Amino acid sequence: MGYFLGVDTGGTYTDAVIVDEAATRVIGKAKALTTRNDLAIGIGGAVDAALAAAGVEARDVSLVSLSTTLATNALVEGQGGRVALVFIGFDAGDEARAGLDEALKGDPILRLAGGHGHAGQDLAPLDLPALEMELHKLRDQMMGFAVAARFATRNPAHELAARDLIRRVTGRPVTCSHELSANLNGPKRALTAVLNARLIGMIDRLVAACERHLATIGIEAPLMVVRGDGALISAAMVRERPIETILSGPAASIVGARWLTGASDALVSDIGGTTTDVALLRDGLPEIDPEGARVGGFRTMVEAVAMRTTGLGGDSEVHLMTEGLHGGLRLGPRRLVPVALLAVEHGPMVHAALDRALSTEVAGEHDGRFVIPMSAEAGGLTQREAAVLARITQPMPLAQALASRLEAAALDRLVARGQVMIAGVTPSDASHVLGRLSVWDGAAAQKALRLLGRRRTGAGERFATDPLVLAQMIVDQLTDQTADCLLEAAFAEDPAFAGHPPEALARHALTRAGLRGHNGVMQISARLAVPVIGLGASAPAYYGAVGERLGCPMILPEHAGVANAIGAVVGQVSQRATGTVTSPSEGRFAAHLPEGVSLFADRDAALHALEEALTREARARALRAGAVDLHLTVTRDIREADIEGRRMFIEAQVSVTASGRPRVAHGRSAES
Repeated sequence: MGYFLGVDTGGTYTDAVIVDEAATRVIGKAKALTTRNDLAIGIGGAVDAALAAAGVEARDVSLVSLSTTLATNALVEGQGGRVALVFIGFDAGDEARAGLDEALKGDPILRLAGGHGHAGQDLAPLDLPALEMELHKLRDQMMGFAVAARFATRNPAHELAARDLIRRVTGRPVTCSHELSANLNGPKRALTAVLNARLIGMIDRLVAACERHLATIGIEAPLMVVRGDGALISAAMVRERPIETILSGPAASIVGARWLTGASDALVSDIGGTTTDVALLRDGLPEIDPEGARVGGFRTMVEAVAMRTTGLGGDSEVHLMTEGLHGGLRLGPRRLVPVALLAVEHGPMVHAALDRALSTEVAGEHDGRFVIPMSAEAGGLTQREAAVLARITQPMPLAQALASRLEAAALDRLVARGQVMIAGVTPSDASHVLGRLSVWDGAAAQKALRLLGRRRTGAGERFATDPLVLAQMIVDQLTDQTADCLLEAAFAEDPAFAGHPPEALARHALTRAGLRGHNGVMQISARLAVPVIGLGASAPAYYGAVGERLGCPMILPEHAGVANAIGAVVGQVSQRATGTVTSPSEGRFAAHLPEGVSLFADRDAALHALEEALTREARARALRAGAVDLHLTVTRDIREADIEGRRMFIEAQVSVTASGRPRVAHGRSAES
């Protein structure tokens, strides 16, 4: 008998589970800290411990599947490598649509003549010489390139030509927008391509780290990765399309929640170190977002579960609000390394800095904060950024890393690019002070909270003189913001409130009053009408109070802390190819095939040709994604209109989906 190994790499922990090949029970599980500087260490720690707990030998593992929140976290926190967008045939100002300007964050746009019309015809020649000249200037500054051409989904020729030139001149990874989506809306496709290009380096490092450890311990099974819709794809494919792993972890958690509880209707809320992800299970299945995954404020064209992802987790940054007389708290969206966790490996340095700050009554701007190097790559950095990065050779108090106030902005940019991380007070530290957690250095957490509490409100008073009081304030704030996340999801999914902003409804005075059970001149009551399945290692520490706040049952399953890793190994492989038939003139039909446009005099002939091409494409993708025992499904959406008594063809969209079981290795035990 073989075994399945599921691995989930999150912002704080990497989880591993061993499941029997029939996927009916968990044999062993383990956690290890995610090691950002070398992901293989954290993956290895979790995998090795899970194998030992299960009493399973590495060579008996027949399938490995990986889910991750790293891509989601990067987009929520605004991180990723520098990229350039090659924007072909678009009008001036088109980049302002779909949030493309914000996604680029000042990275360059190379505007070129070219592009196609809606029927796939050339609008202008592609200016490759101009592109080559710009590439020679940028090749050492960019980590990758995104290419988007007008109507590339109707004719990808210009994107493919630009891709080939970029690869030849720079050797950097290139993402073409038509490879990620068959839908129209060029700026939105460009946004998706930019985000994909930004994530390639990060996901490549993750896959390589996992493969490296599997090879070291003798696991020869195929490595699969969970997509944002819960389906599996091969590691080779995900290296080219890392954007498909946004919401990978949350999608796996939904699959895991269903497997763990058998619930058919519930809100699933997964709290990690960086984000809280909420989705609705309806009739046992998650909803797929028809508009594309929305993460970190960006609406992409990636097919994924309908998930609301918020920058709120156990390791969220604690902000003190100094406006007004009494002040307040806000958590997230950026993740910090908890002080209690940093002190586990760097205790003498952390405690010395905290004690030094506590020895004076003057509160310093950076007291209780530290900076940790993650990458020494200096490509594309300004002189000031490179100087700050060179100074951060090891974890140190944040104040030591800055020679002047002018360098604070440079440090923020290094954080955004994932080259350094900040350590500071988080809800995890607060939980250590309150005695709810005891896995890290509680004494360091208490000192850090004492320092934070010395900050002043608008009235000149300290936020808190007792670390216990501040710790409880932080946990209460986490409860409040988690309840808001769940209410937003509930209002968004309830048809009665369609058209009303769920964020406003969740915070409306009537909603607040109803949850409190207001009974005055008006009597108002409100509660969630479905249970909540709480997932994540810290869910038991926080979610009891959330259930009480919302008046609903809170389900905390036995293996809630490793639900993502479980979900990673109980999914199916699925690949879909989509294409369009248009009619450029009466009696002519254009099939927009993966390799280009073909013209036909007959509508059905065009549809048949497109369906055959898409079947080959979907089958090839599914096999490359690691599927066996393929099942093909074809759907046609033909749009016609009655004009002056005649039935006129407008457009048709054809989709072919190939799905099957993930390919497994036939190891020693399977053959014996």
